[in-house]
Amino acid sequence: MLPDGTYDEMRARFDWRFPQRLNMAAQVCDDWAALEPERVAILDHGRGPVSYGALAQLSRRVQAALEAHGVARGDRVGVLLSQSPLCAAAHIAAWRMGAISVPLFKLFREDALRSRLGDSGAQVVVTDEEGAGMLAPFDLSVITELPAEPSASAIADTGPEDPAIIIYTSGTTGKPKGALHGHRVLMGHLPGVEMSHDRLGQPGDVLWTPADWAWIGGLFDVAMPALALGVPVVAARMAKFDVTECANICAEHAVRNVFFPPTALRMLKAVDVRIPGLRSVASGGEPLGAEMLAWGREAFGLTINEFYGQTECNMVASSAGTLFAPRPGCIGKPVPGHEIAVINFEGKPVTGEGDVAIRRGSGSMLLEYWKNPQATADKFRGEWLLTGDRGIWEGDYLRFLGREDDVISSAGYRIGPAEIEDCLITHPAVLTVGVVGKPDPLRTEIVKAYVVLKPGTEASAEDLKAWVKERLATYSCPREISFLEDLPMTVTGKVIRKELKARASAEAKAEHAKVQEDT
Repeated sequence: MLPDGTYDEMRARFDWRFPQRLNMAAQVCDDWAALEPERVAILDHGRGPVSYGALAQLSRRVQAALEAHGVARGDRVGVLLSQSPLCAAAHIAAWRMGAISVPLFKLFREDALRSRLGDSGAQVVVTDEEGAGMLAPFDLSVITELPAEPSASAIADTGPEDPAIIIYTSGTTGKPKGALHGHRVLMGHLPGVEMSHDRLGQPGDVLWTPADWAWIGGLFDVAMPALALGVPVVAARMAKFDVTECANICAEHAVRNVFFPPTALRMLKAVDVRIPGLRSVASGGEPLGAEMLAWGREAFGLTINEFYGQTECNMVASSAGTLFAPRPGCIGKPVPGHEIAVINFEGKPVTGEGDVAIRRGSGSMLLEYWKNPQATADKFRGEWLLTGDRGIWEGDYLRFLGREDDVISSAGYRIGPAEIEDCLITHPAVLTVGVVGKPDPLRTEIVKAYVVLKPGTEASAEDLKAWVKERLATYSCPREISFLEDLPMTVTGKVIRKELKARASAEAKAEHAKVQEDT
């Protein structure tokens, strides 16, 4: 989608030009299957290549199963699968029908699944045997086996604004909200994906990420853009990031383009793993810093391109080493097609520090929060979508200064403290709790919980960790729990997380100083 030319020329000449009729199933599968059915779509690690023709057949078998369960246009379809051809096929099948897919993470536990399934109203979930066991407590239809005969139904007549997918946020200020996106969301991602991978789609390109396809980063920063551009995408299931396995995957599939979350890069740097043959490395979620960028140039022989976005409006800023030099601490420049501003409380652009905002009209911007008009209204200030981040311009580079909210950035995951607090407070021994991010040199932050127990009760840190792990996701489980007599509270009874975060930061500094002293 990016026009040729310099960065400034691309911005000046770019135009979204969404077609009147648009369906992502055609973009990522059906069009390619008709033109080049034998072209490789997915490199299924440990199993072999999958062509666009085979992917189309698989997705139509999923579609036949969905039709047999009565799924119709506008219905929500859960997809509880790890990186795999079936995961891609399930989304494609739902989109082809005009249904709305709902990606679900395999590390979710019962409460996390219940929240998302209940809010979305999904009554059918496509999954595997492991997922079926996870869904046993729920009253819904579970599809684990597919009919032999594919559906012959015509593709739904959809446009760019018709709903296609609900992706849940991290729940930074309460329960996770469902960001409803239309069929234009894929086109909205393509300029940023192409830019962050130095014009992805060159001969020989093969794309992979260790990020799960249940999140917008795995699904729309990697899997679907690759399929749309005709670039083979690697599907490799990693229960936990492992540097040796990562290197083996890249070598086996001749990966040339990779999206590494910052934590993955730090783990690779810690053991100085070199991955030869890469043409582009992209990373997003937090600024990498000068040291990491320097290591990337030495280890990969290229510039790591940082990008910026969020579930509600993704891939809106990026670095691009072949277009302009990176600036450490900055997250790049606006991607063509996206207008970013740093604004004040009145919604007016400012030259100093302010709220990072994105003007309405960005192709990757959500339609609305699912069944939550108040949250949708609160997300905007006039014509600007509020990211919740603070930033400042350095020329035409955007410097990220931090979050307005209390989101925890840990090992590549964005974790909302409210959901963890809501879980812990249900433990019989817990009176009140505050959850914050504690600085960590490897994971950026770890989840730290401060807990006040009810008088006369007992509970260990391990008891409470197990409580969360059984109900939410493994990555949501606090790595540290401290027990206090009371928590800092506002006059209205709200925990003052800012004070807890300052306490956690002081703890981290003291621990770091002790390590330095001991060495």
